[in-house]
Amino acid sequence: MTDGHELAIALRAAYLALHRRSEAAFAALGVTADQFVLLAALDRGDALTQRELARRMSSDPSTVRAMLVLLEQRGLVGRDAHPTDARARTVALTAEGKSVLRQLWAAGESIRAQMLGGLRPEEASTLVAFLTRAARGLTPEAAPGPPISHSPEDQQ
Repeated sequence: MTDGHELAIALRAAYLALHRRSEAAFAALGVTADQFVLLAALDRGDALTQRELARRMSSDPSTVRAMLVLLEQRGLVGRDAHPTDARARTVALTAEGKSVLRQLWAAGESIRAQMLGGLRPEEASTLVAFLTRAARGLTPEAAPGPPISHSPEDQQ
């Protein structure tokens, strides 16, 4: 049985490996790995409030806001007033954002294939379920949304 230390080290190693490889793959498109996560989270549904987006990404609202400012300047996302809450803003991908996301998804395909290559399909599903439960156990009031697992084409 692990005391949690090995798990924390293994999670960090896996995250950093994925993050570094993704940063390198996305650099040519001028998007960071974290910005890719934001774009992919937006692709999973209709316009979201910035708070909903932060929750879906397991991030904090100020970090998400900073990324949105940059992505909006590039024309990849649009932010509008919320229809019923004057204090909130909704965020959605623009047509350009959807196009760039498709390119990013393709650029990351080999990384995802390598990451999943050492796992059987049922092991990958179990790992996602375990990691989701672990995250919820650490932050029950802000449990992460469903993992991003489908290509942009699957969402259409």
